[in-house]
Amino acid sequence: MFTKKLQDKVTKLPEAPGVYIFKDAGGAILYIGKAKSLKKRVQSYFSRDLAMKTQAMIARVSDIEYRPTSSESQAQILEASLIKEHLPQYNISLKDDKSFPWIRISDEEFPIVTISRRKKRDPADTATYFGPYTNVELLRQAFKVMRKIFGFRTCKTLSRKACLYYRLLLCPAPCIAKISRQRYNQLIQEIKLFLDSRYEDLIAQLGKRMNEAVKLRRFEEAARLRDQIAALGAIGNAPGSQAILNELEDLRQFLKLDKTPQRIEAFDISNIQGTSPCGSMVSFYKGQPDKNNYRRFRIRTVAGIDDYRMLAEVVERRYRRVIEEGLVRPDLILIDGGRQHLLTAQRQLQALHLDIPLASIAKDRENIYVSGNDQPLHLTSDTPALNLIRRVRDEAHRFAVSYHRLLRKKKTIGIEA
Repeated sequence: MFTKKLQDKVTKLPEAPGVYIFKDAGGAILYIGKAKSLKKRVQSYFSRDLAMKTQAMIARVSDIEYRPTSSESQAQILEASLIKEHLPQYNISLKDDKSFPWIRISDEEFPIVTISRRKKRDPADTATYFGPYTNVELLRQAFKVMRKIFGFRTCKTLSRKACLYYRLLLCPAPCIAKISRQRYNQLIQEIKLFLDSRYEDLIAQLGKRMNEAVKLRRFEEAARLRDQIAALGAIGNAPGSQAILNELEDLRQFLKLDKTPQRIEAFDISNIQGTSPCGSMVSFYKGQPDKNNYRRFRIRTVAGIDDYRMLAEVVERRYRRVIEEGLVRPDLILIDGGRQHLLTAQRQLQALHLDIPLASIAKDRENIYVSGNDQPLHLTSDTPALNLIRRVRDEAHRFAVSYHRLLRKKKTIGIEA
């Protein structure tokens, strides 16, 4: 069962809705779950009898992370999004996803959005699925919220007259050409961002469209977009976002930065058995992954196994391009590694005459090294800053490993990457 260290961490979990993440000693995600009360739900894993599969999972748990949300229904959406992204081992083995509902978005001229009891395995089914969701009632609540914000088609066939849902502002009535195909599919893309919990990206898109509508004096459209932004803001600015703000501020104080690090770029090198070496850079903006700014690097100049030289190549290539193209510079650079990795990256930045705060985190004891300090810094396991650093580090590692596997696969089947 849980160690004393983990039990102490559990006692400090909030009694609030959110998502909890179990990790093993190597940082790999074992299981992702949602909870009405994070503290009570996680405590239940060592206060009652468990099924054999669950016991096997708990025996491997070495760390716990959590993401608070404003409601249980929002936690369910976030849970499904994270499971889809990370594919944890025990979410597959402990949940028979055939018995749980999904949100299905059909692939047609005006896609239908519905709750589907089973994700079809038919290769001819080209629909997009989100889920599975473990609580039908919560899913229906979230579905109603989503429909009030966006409005979408649910009918199987397009009739020749508008139905009640159009008058209730729950459907834009493509059946009577009240919305163009282009605008409707833009709406579908917004729904997909919502289901991926990418609220900031979605709000930025809606804000841009609202400003354009105002310039064109389409004030009714601008007012509708304003209301959508307000509804999404109520979701995105709830406890989950406040927790991220706390993490960023804690990180600023811990690293003694001049300002809160809005943009963080993190690097990792993947070099398993000296084959297909590569590097990754992930970007976090305001504590959330900014996947449009992720970058992958295939190592060009280093032969054999030499993580330091590979890191040097990747850092030099990234920030030379930042200089040459006038790209936005990060407020903090995070390296997955120890002090020598930090010094390696530091030398590359100095050669490019860049002064950007730099830190690294070692895998074993999670020692944190910063420029100008010979000795590592330490954070306790429940520190908000460490939760953020781990999240960024783990994402950089996941992204690097996924690219490395892709390169090895292409090499195996004889495709030039």
